[in-house]
Amino acid sequence: MGKLIFLDNGATSFPKPEGVYTFMDHFYRNFGVNPGRSGYDLCLETGEVVEGTRKMLTKFFNGTDSNHLCFSYNSTDALNLCIFGMLQPGDHAITTTLEHNSVLRPLYHLSKQGVEVDYVPFDGAGFVDPDEIRKKFRPNTRLVIVNHASNVIGTVQPIRDIGRYCRAADIPFAIDASQSAGKVPIDLEEQFLDVVAFTGHKSLLGPTGIGGLYVRPGIEIRHTRAGGTGVRSAERMHLDEYPYRLEYGTLNTVGVAGLHAGVKWILDKGLGALQEHEMELTRLLRDGLRAIDGVTLYCQDDLINHISVLAFNVNGMDAADAGTMLDVDHNIACRTGLHCAPLVHEQLGTAQIRGAVRFGIGPFNTEEHIQTAINAVRAIAAWKKR
Repeated sequence: MGKLIFLDNGATSFPKPEGVYTFMDHFYRNFGVNPGRSGYDLCLETGEVVEGTRKMLTKFFNGTDSNHLCFSYNSTDALNLCIFGMLQPGDHAITTTLEHNSVLRPLYHLSKQGVEVDYVPFDGAGFVDPDEIRKKFRPNTRLVIVNHASNVIGTVQPIRDIGRYCRAADIPFAIDASQSAGKVPIDLEEQFLDVVAFTGHKSLLGPTGIGGLYVRPGIEIRHTRAGGTGVRSAERMHLDEYPYRLEYGTLNTVGVAGLHAGVKWILDKGLGALQEHEMELTRLLRDGLRAIDGVTLYCQDDLINHISVLAFNVNGMDAADAGTMLDVDHNIACRTGLHCAPLVHEQLGTAQIRGAVRFGIGPFNTEEHIQTAINAVRAIAAWKKR
């Protein structure tokens, strides 16, 4: 059997650019110590990489103050900081049925504590209507939070229109950019964003264990944790100023270094060029799968405002069984199941068959990979019909 074809980039990007591996190794061997805790050279040089990455990401998202770029472990961690730090009993929040459990579960826990939550469904094409969100506004609405790009069906939501409504109503607007950061442009100013939560290991091409959130100046997130910051240690209360407000203990500095290298690679290649490459492959994949009798695709009729994530099923097959055959018989790595987004599958009607098969295309996939995947699904569909 040939080399593994990796089509699970929606879960984590693989492989990484070579520069990510080499820079992480170089950094960890030479500078991998606590940043900002002492005055010796290694500590200072580590701090320079951390602060340089804050500045790079702030510019990447068109933020205005790099101190408001706070590192976390991943986007789930960042979203928990945001959601639990912005909502309390008596508040109202608005979200969508497109959300990942990193949003659904915190909101569910808070709903048991007196936070009211409205869930706006997506339409048949996979998009949320901004007017439907606006209609849910209440005097006590304290947060609107939306999955920028669906990790199941790949649709990119109209966040600028949603953000404009939120800004006019003085309601904080946060996005889950787990899938979109590194695939499509994110502009805090142009899109009226207040909080952007991101992870490093997907399309930003960094390692696992690093992510963060950018918080627009003027937006307050309460402390939900406390601990060491390395500065003003005599103070009993956790520090209020950013980034320390949302950072606790020793940072994953080697993860920051890998993220730095991943974003630098994206900037060098050009976000637009990478997006064009991935969407060309997505179109090839969509057209190939759509031509197979016995295959159902979800929300893929028009690839405008999409990322390179595609969900499908072989009719009459459990999604997990199809995924196993892709792995064992064709050496193709993909994701099956509910993708930690159960409300999407409830609305699609795929929850009964344990979700769907998901292909996630990354920058290192090729036309040969895609054609092999199409042929594999065709063979599985033909086998199922026998």
